Amino acid sequence: MSLVLKAREFAAKAHAGVFRKWSGEPYIEHPKRVAERLAAMGFPEKVVAAAYLHDVIEDTPVSEAEIAAAFGPEVAALVAEVTKPIVKANRAGRKAAFRAHLAKSSYFGASIKLSDELDNSRNVAELAPEFAAIYLPEMREELKVLSHGHPELVVKLNAHLAKYFG
Repeated sequence: MSLVLKAREFAAKAHAGVFRKWSGEPYIEHPKRVAERLAAMGFPEKVVAAAYLHDVIEDTPVSEAEIAAAFGPEVAALVAEVTKPIVKANRAGRKAAFRAHLAKSSYFGASIKLSDELDNSRNVAELAPEFAAIYLPEMREELKVLSHGHPELVVKLNAHLAKYFG
């Protein structure tokens, strides 16, 4: 079984029975879109696998060690790069800590997060405009620390956000 297929199945199992807050679709559809975008751009298998797994540590009981055991340390490290650190602070403090974390990400990690944000921004902007007023400005700040990711993804996310900020 390929690494990507294994990651897709692992993520589907980890997110089983969970639905996206705004769309109500099965949660796995989100990491699938994130991963498929990167696969279509020619990213290596380890990056596409990490994209499938990008929300597993943050949103399920699965640990980074379990990801490493199942997929190797490189995939686990990429997932960790895009996983929010646990910080006891208000929303602004948590977002600042996450931006600092993302600023240290690799090219591959930043590219996973950019693909993630492209999907999230479209979902929230279309389905939850009241939350988008809070979320999209935060995303714009994240984009400032993700400029080391794939240039095409940076351009696409900038263009998408420009629709809301001019």
